[in-house]
Amino acid sequence: MKWGVIATGGIAQAVTADMLKVEGVTVLAVSSRDVTRAQAFADRFGIERAYGDYHDLLADPDVDVVYVATPHGQHHEVTLAALDAGKHVLCEKAFALTVADAEEMVERARSRNLFLMEAMWTRFNPLIRKVHEAVTNGEIGEIRSLRASFGFAHAFDPADRLWAKQAGGGALLDLGVYPVAFAHMLLGVPQEVHAWGGKAPSDVDSDAGLLLGYPGGAHALLSCSLVANIGCEAQIAGTKGTIEIADPMFNAQSATINGVVHTIENEGYTHQIRAVEECVAAGLTESPLITWQNTLEVMRTLQEALRQLGVSYTA
Repeated sequence: MKWGVIATGGIAQAVTADMLKVEGVTVLAVSSRDVTRAQAFADRFGIERAYGDYHDLLADPDVDVVYVATPHGQHHEVTLAALDAGKHVLCEKAFALTVADAEEMVERARSRNLFLMEAMWTRFNPLIRKVHEAVTNGEIGEIRSLRASFGFAHAFDPADRLWAKQAGGGALLDLGVYPVAFAHMLLGVPQEVHAWGGKAPSDVDSDAGLLLGYPGGAHALLSCSLVANIGCEAQIAGTKGTIEIADPMFNAQSATINGVVHTIENEGYTHQIRAVEECVAAGLTESPLITWQNTLEVMRTLQEALRQLGVSYTA
């Protein structure tokens, strides 16, 4: 299939490099607000077409699938435009700034009968799938406690996308989405959400701790930070055993299940790209591993946590 990449930042570079490793994938076009940046990106990755406006890329009849790699604040606008242009879409996480925006994106994909997926690549990692299988098969019994974290110290700059509110900055949407999605994958939708954390001068969250409560007392303790190096690990304790996922949890390469260590090579985003290709080829509009419902449920948890932190991205 022929892909178009919208935006040229760090995540676009990393994912595009892995796209080129997947058999059958052609990265045909790239767009940036600065056409010289788009051309430099195209030259670097051997991409045929470079555009200075994403609308021009969306008008390209040869592009089948669009990868939206813009800052969070543009996901809603760009994804809707891509779907209206008849393109299938892989949209970076966090999926949107608000639940309402995410719901509109999903409904647009549904009405256009087009594939749309949040780029939660962790879900396609073979070790994470192995962990999910172990939990589903009861290898550690009933989960009672889950802990997951992702954080690092990042110098404050109000113009930096991680700190800029207009770009959708903040620890939860950029980093916290990983542990929250991980907890949802294994424990489902929480009955209770409790959040506590700090705020930056730019009115986004600088760090946060979340307690997700589930029926019967099971719980998830999650943390994210842009001001402290808290690492990126996960531990799951069940009534019959434990699982530990080593740093980096979001791209797991080592997991210990009931004392047995399992490792894999780092294959980055290739698993996710293959999954998109397979889904589109099969005529699916959503991935069975990351359904629209999954994405919306995670967004609702994130939005509630942000509300408790005093952060809102609505106008």
